[in-house]
Amino acid sequence: MKTVNYYRNYGFSDLKELLNNAYSKNYIVPSFNFITMEQLNAIGDAIMEKRSPAILMVAPKHYEQFEIQMIVRMAQAMIERLRVAGCSCPVGLHLDHGNTFEECRKAVDYGFSSVMIDGSGLSLEENIALTRSVVEYAHQFDVAVEGEVGALSGAEDSDEGTKEETLLYTDPGEAEKFIRETSVDCLAVSVGTMHGLNKTTQHNGKTFQGLRYDILDTIKSRVPEFPLVLHGCSSLPEKYVKMINKYYGKVESMVGVPDECLEKLADSAVCKINIASDGWIPSTAITRKVLAEHPELIDSRLYRKEIREELKKIYMHKMDIFASAGKG
Repeated sequence: MKTVNYYRNYGFSDLKELLNNAYSKNYIVPSFNFITMEQLNAIGDAIMEKRSPAILMVAPKHYEQFEIQMIVRMAQAMIERLRVAGCSCPVGLHLDHGNTFEECRKAVDYGFSSVMIDGSGLSLEENIALTRSVVEYAHQFDVAVEGEVGALSGAEDSDEGTKEETLLYTDPGEAEKFIRETSVDCLAVSVGTMHGLNKTTQHNGKTFQGLRYDILDTIKSRVPEFPLVLHGCSSLPEKYVKMINKYYGKVESMVGVPDECLEKLADSAVCKINIASDGWIPSTAITRKVLAEHPELIDSRLYRKEIREELKKIYMHKMDIFASAGKG
C-alpha cells in the first residue's frame, strides 16, 4: 500500500465521528469554505468563542490558488492555535465538490480527513460507480466520503454564479439505492437550496421557494441514522450586496435561505451544512468599501482586519442557528 499523510497526524477529526455526534445530539456541523487567511482565522475565532465543532472546506480549484500542501498546513496551524488556547473542539478538513477520482485521491494522499465526489451530473449508475471507486480508495485510510444525488440550482464550485443548472430534487428511492450500493458515509441532497450567487430575485424569475422537508423525512425513514448534507444554504444578507453596489460593484439583489428554515433542520437527518457565499460576499463588500474610502491605502491589513472581525460574527451566528455552539 502506498504511503499517505494520515489526517490524524495533522490534528484533523474523522468526519464520521463529527456527523454521528451531530445526529445523536440534534445539531448540525457547520462546514466553512475558506479561500483567504482572514476567513480561516475568523473560523478559528468563532470556534474558540462558541466552542463549536466545525469543518474547514476547500474545492479542487484552490489547489492552484494555495497549493494543496499549503492548504493542509494552514488548516493544521489553525488547529494548533486552538489547542494552544485550550480549545479541544474537533475540526475536519474536507474537499468540497471533487469532480474526479484523481482530485479526491490527491486530497486523501495529502491528509484531508474527508472528500466529496460529485457525480450528480451523471446518470445514477455512473454516479454510483464513480462514488464507489472513491469510497474504496478513501476507506483504506479511514477517510470519509460524501456523495451527491440530485442537482442544485446555481453554480457549483463557481465564484461568480454564472453557470446555469436545473433544480432536480433528490428522489428518496435513488438516494437509498445510492447509499446502499456505494457505502458512502454521508449524502448531499437537493431539497430546494441553490448554489453560489444564483439566489437572486431577478434570475429568470427564480426565488427561494422553501425547503422540501418531506424529502428529508422520507430518506430518513428509508435509511435511518444516516447523515445528510445540504449545500447552497448561505443567507446572503442584503446589506453586503448594497455595500458592494455602493462602492462600484454590480451584484443583483439576492434571496438566500432564511435562518428559520435552517433552524428547523436540527431535528432532521441533516448533520452538515456548507457555507461559502456568506464568507465571500462580505469579504468583497468590505474590501470595496475600505479601498473606496481610503484610495491612498497600500497596506491591505486595514481591510483584512475588518473582514476577519465581520466574518467571525457571521460564523458565530451560523453556529447558533445550527445549534452546534457549546457542542465542541
